[in-house]
Amino acid sequence: MSRTAIFGALAVLGRSVLLVIGITIIVFILLRIVPGDIVELLASEGGFSTGQMEQLRQELGLDRSWPEQLLIWSVNALCGDFGVSLRFQRPISEMIWSAMPATLQLGALSFVIGMSLGISTALAAAIWPRSPWRAVVEALNVWSVALPTFCVGFAFILIFVLWLRWMPLLGNLWLPVLVLGIDIAGQIAKPLLEDIEEARQSAYVRTAQAKGVSHRVIILRHVLPNALPSLLALTGLVLGGLAGGTVTMEVLFGHNGLGRLTLDSVLGRDYTVTQATVIIIAATVVLANGLVAMIGKLLDPGREKMV
Repeated sequence: MSRTAIFGALAVLGRSVLLVIGITIIVFILLRIVPGDIVELLASEGGFSTGQMEQLRQELGLDRSWPEQLLIWSVNALCGDFGVSLRFQRPISEMIWSAMPATLQLGALSFVIGMSLGISTALAAAIWPRSPWRAVVEALNVWSVALPTFCVGFAFILIFVLWLRWMPLLGNLWLPVLVLGIDIAGQIAKPLLEDIEEARQSAYVRTAQAKGVSHRVIILRHVLPNALPSLLALTGLVLGGLAGGTVTMEVLFGHNGLGRLTLDSVLGRDYTVTQATVIIIAATVVLANGLVAMIGKLLDPGREKMV
């Protein structure tokens, strides 16, 4: 492994860490410039006096300066302590761990199904160029570009839940997986097919053809491995979109995951929970993209931009 590849991977890691720090600061500031806070919400429900509201702010640490609040929160968060929910008085880390399995299940199934469908469809269209597979690739691409996952999810609820009554709405897993999986396949299939077709014009492919190697063997053994860096770049883009799509599907289909937890905390002005969940989701996406970019740098040091 070359020194250039190692330095490139470390540079990607450093940028990812700095981006996470920047996101943390921005989220922290945005949540505090929004009018109203949890104290005002509790006061409206419980009839607190002005003095009691000020005392509650002191108890919650909301009377401290923003830099001091950010420093205290960051140090505690690095130790796994995200504080206590201002609304429910429960440890936020406990709430996140309870919601995490549902989000991971939905995201992992959608990712595996979408990547498998996108890669296999692109390969089929490349191996059999005159078959209907190319039309399938185009249809997936149009689906991904033109149809937002929220609209598709809502349409699936109308068709499969309300009209056909094939399955329940709350807790449904396979409908959101299908929505996200098709969207991921559409992001992968056409760019991968175009990259494969470009690689087919290379000298090593013409040499293999001259030696009598079959078209399918050329695609699978020679062209596809050389398309791996581009596939990794596409994977990074997919992971970024998957985070938002997972949150949307959880809200639509009633999954008790991080997305639903984030929405409930926003509606309840529980910004300690909102801050923790938004930063965790954003940091996961950034670090996942950074990991993909690091692998890409190690595999292909000459590639300047992987994601």
